[in-house]
Order: sequence, then structure tokens, then C-alpha cells
Amino acid sequence: MPAERRRSWWGWGWEDEALPPDTVRKLGQALAGRFGGAEVEIREPAALDALELRGSRVSPPSALTELCSGSTFDRASHTYGKSYRDVVRGFRGELSAPPDVVAYPHDETDVVALLDWCAGANVAAIPYGGGSSVVGGVEAGLVDDSYAGVVCIDLTRLDRVLEVDGVSRAARIQGGALGPVLEEQLRPHGYTLRHFPQSFEFSTLGGWLATRSGGHYASVYTHIDDLAESIRMVTPCGVTESRRLPGSGAGPSPDRLVLGSEGTLGIITEAWMRVQDRVRFKASAGVRFASYDHAVDATRAVAQSGLFPTNCRLLDSGEALIAAGVDDGSSLLVLGFESADHPVDPWMARAAELCRDHGGTVPEGIRSSGPDDAAAAGREGAAGAWRNSFLRAPYGRDALVSMAVIVETFETACTWSAFPELHAGATAAVEKALAEICGGGWVTCRFTHVYPDGPAPYFSVTAPGRFGAELDMWAEIKAAASEAVLTHGGTITHHHAVGRDHRPWYDRQRPDPFAGALVAAKHALDPAGILNPGVLIDPA
Repeated sequence: MPAERRRSWWGWGWEDEALPPDTVRKLGQALAGRFGGAEVEIREPAALDALELRGSRVSPPSALTELCSGSTFDRASHTYGKSYRDVVRGFRGELSAPPDVVAYPHDETDVVALLDWCAGANVAAIPYGGGSSVVGGVEAGLVDDSYAGVVCIDLTRLDRVLEVDGVSRAARIQGGALGPVLEEQLRPHGYTLRHFPQSFEFSTLGGWLATRSGGHYASVYTHIDDLAESIRMVTPCGVTESRRLPGSGAGPSPDRLVLGSEGTLGIITEAWMRVQDRVRFKASAGVRFASYDHAVDATRAVAQSGLFPTNCRLLDSGEALIAAGVDDGSSLLVLGFESADHPVDPWMARAAELCRDHGGTVPEGIRSSGPDDAAAAGREGAAGAWRNSFLRAPYGRDALVSMAVIVETFETACTWSAFPELHAGATAAVEKALAEICGGGWVTCRFTHVYPDGPAPYFSVTAPGRFGAELDMWAEIKAAASEAVLTHGGTITHHHAVGRDHRPWYDRQRPDPFAGALVAAKHALDPAGILNPGVLIDPA
């Protein structure tokens, strides 16, 4: 029998999907030319069987033993999330503080029992979905020594679609369902959740809710907030569940307290989610602009037109070259529309007209597809090249780690009026940091989401690093980027969550009275302070 497919314990995704050695070598050669230096050194990751993890400091009670694992693979693969900092340390084999136990509950009763044990034994509990956090949201090593130990509670066995309400078009789904798992179960009913973040394959419904995930789609129902009808969460003080309603004005929303709580208030075990009919019609185009300012104006016109595109991603010339192969210096606006009910060609035509009014051209034409081939549109040309690059990007990041290349992203959102200053200020601050810290490198920008009142800019950073010094270099660049974003009117995060990495800037962004209210909510729901200590707020 073939060996069971396994996820990488230190990097992104499946082990067998990693870039092959020949591709990594070619990437290294290309970077050497881009950096203007000598050949890039490529190293191998630490071997799993060579790891020497510290002994577990706690043992589960006998009633929970069957749910728990202390294997090297489980503890190593649950030590970190998937940020650059996480992957570098995993690549080196630096796992000084793995979780003491990894627990795999099968149902909500198991979750209750695990939290009861942790609260009674002063053991920190870290809720864990797919482990795709890029902000230190699931890191056991950042829990201080005041706890007897750390248990990582992996929810991926709570992975079923429990009920479908076809009249109201909603589904009750367990919180540990990974993206492909829940979509496969919705497919026979003709539905889709239509929430596709870049981490879709390796993240869970509960994780999306806990981090206020943003999906792939550029406008309207892209945030998981808008898709949640009712949420059920287990806390150390009991189970809380909101009523299923399309809307309500009955006081502050209980769901809004759960959304974005990042595992600090409880563990999301299931939710009623608003689902949609599967897409049947699509149209897409790649619009090029010689002027970036004109491209921004065109994107704003589309965002404020009421057309509500599915895709509206503006790539600056650097991003367009790297990710979509646009080599004429143009910025690229990737536009798309889709519907389960009707052809979308008129919407696409009007958006293209708005772009032409601002100097845009559509050199490859508009691609559309109907019910017989709804997946075809958007998979060819520059738009298709960008899509393929987007999906494979995390595997490329792992390859760059093997060369000590600094790779970082930072995303934000701001008003349209604030964007010129934010874009200029953040770009200048990071370029200055790269020159001083790395001797060079580059910054690119794209819009991931657009709103009538502002865009969500997403910056990517690539620079030469030095083996052994990457994390210090990364930390300085990260700080420069975060300071610039906050200084120029943006949010510290648009869809990557706060975790522990963004705490210093989140503490400055949120109002002080709200911080006090959040501390009070933490004390009310988790009086022992065992749930994901250090994320969002400090436990009392």
C-alpha cells in the first residue's frame, strides 16, 4: 500500500508538494542575479528523527489518555504556526518549547473534559485548527512558566457538516472542518460556503471564525463575519450559543464577542453558516495600467460603482511582474465576477469600461464561462498566472527559507483618502529598513479586498538574509512595517489576526475602555486564564 500522505512538520502544506530540488536551485540562481551577489547557498531542513524534544511536564488523566498524543511528530508539528519566524525555527530544528501534549477531541464532550482538566491542573490550553497562523497565534513556547504545562487541542476531528437547512440556505458545521472537508460535504446539497482564504486547504471553520478570516473574494460577503448565522463555543464556565437569526437588534451581538477572539475566550465547536448555491457563471479580465495612480483611481471607481466584483486585486508593477509575468512595467488589475443565478457579462463589461475611463487596457480580452464550464474563466492569461502563483506562494516561501532569504508580508486597510500617504510612507520605511539591515531587497503591493470607502493593501517583502541572523533581521523589518502602517492611518491587521506578533501595535490601536471590557470578558469566561495566554490580552 502507498504511504499515507503527510503534512510537513516544519513548513507549509504537504510534504510531497514542496518545490523539487531542481526548481529550488533555479530559484536560487534567479535570486542571486536579482540580489546582484554570489550564488545563493541552499541548506537542508532539520530531520524529524534527529529532534530531541524536552520531556512532557504534564500527563493527561486516564480518562483522556486515548485522546492525547506525545509523539515527536505531533508535538513538533504543533509547536509553531506558519509565519516566517515559525518556519525558520522549524527548518533549523529549534523547538525548545513544544506543547507537552497534543489532544484530539472527537466531540464537544471531549472538549469540555479537556478544558476541565486544564483549568483544574493549571495547564494552558491552545485551541488549534489547521495551524496556519502567521502571527504567533498558536505558539506553545510563548506561554510563560507560571503554567504547569501546555496542551495543544487540535480540533480537526470535529469535521462534519451536521445539518443542512435548505429552506433558509444554512448549514450547521463543526468547528474543526478544514476547508476542503466542509466543501466536499456541502457539494452533494448543491451548496458552497464560498470562503476561500489562501490557507483554505489547511485551515478550519473554527479558525476562520476565531480570527475573523477574510476570504479570497474582494467585496461583499468575503469576511467570515458576514457568513456566520449562529456560533457555539465551549468556555471553562460553560457552553455559549447564539440564536439562529438573519439579523437582530437585541443588544450587543454575542457572536461579535466570539468572532476574532483567537481562542482566548473559548473553543468554537460548531456554527450555523450561511451557504450559497454553487457558482454557474463567471467572467474575468486582466486590466493593465501604465500609471499606478490611475490604476488606484480605476479600482476605487469599480469599488464604489455598486457592481461588487468577486475579484478586484490591483497588483503594482513589481507584483505584476513577479506573480503574473507582466513584464512591460504595467500595474495589473485582476477583475472577476461570478453568479449562481445569471450571466455576469454586463457587470464585467461595465467594470472594464470604468477601467478604460482611467487609462486601462484589456490586452487579453474578457473571458467568460457558463454553466457547462464555470471554472474556466480566470485560469488563463495574466489573471490565471496570478491565480496559480497565489496558490503556490507558501511553498515558495519555504524554499526561500532554505536560502536564508527574508520573506515577509504585512497587510492593512485604510480609507481611500489615506491610501496615498500610507502607501508612500510604508514603502519608504520598509525600503529604508531593507537597505540598512539587508543591503537591499524589494517591496511590492497588491489590494486583496476593496470597499467603497477604502482598500486593503497587502505588502510583500523579499531581501537577502544571513544564516543565523534571519530572525533578528526579520524582527527589525516587521517593526518598521508595523510602525509605518499605524502611523499612516491603517489597521495593524486586516485579515491575519493579532496573535502575539501584533500585540504591541494592537494595544495601541484599540480604545482603552474596550481593552478593559475585553479583560473583564476574559475573566468572566476563563477565570483561570488557561486559554491561549498572551493573545489579545494578558491573563490576570
